[in-house]
Amino acid sequence: MNGDNNHRALLLLGGNLGDRLNLLKETSGLIQKKIGRIEQSSSVYETEPWGFEHENPFLNKVLLVNTGLAPFSLLDIMLEIEAQMGRKRSKSGYEARVMDIDLLFYNNTVIHTQRLSIPHPYLHKRRFTLVPLVEIVPEWFHPVLNKTVKELLAECDDELDVKRYAG
Repeated sequence: MNGDNNHRALLLLGGNLGDRLNLLKETSGLIQKKIGRIEQSSSVYETEPWGFEHENPFLNKVLLVNTGLAPFSLLDIMLEIEAQMGRKRSKSGYEARVMDIDLLFYNNTVIHTQRLSIPHPYLHKRRFTLVPLVEIVPEWFHPVLNKTVKELLAECDDELDVKRYAG
């Protein structure tokens, strides 16, 4: 890793195929090894699929990672880790998956390109993203919407149930 590890990135991990809990642990290990030190980790949450139907619920968690990687390098490594974990991407939108890693925030950076959008463009519409975010960084400020993640959760109209995973 290059540069100083003074960038803070919030990553959402999730999957609904395979040994979900073990896959989250393995993915966290790869993130720690290839991206940077995990400062905080939320609890694991179980959620119905968002945007499509599937019989398997997702397990999700949010990690606060200290990294020296720049945003696009970080994205490249995240995609490598997803592939290493068995993720197969198709062009058909939302679908069941072994592992998905979303970059929610990178410091208070705002980027909008075809390849990368930070903050994540849907994070404020998804309880499965906001609930674990609020658990570890309730006062994190969304630089575009000018609200904390706690305020965003209070205003979110997503009705999917997000519950702590008992295992």
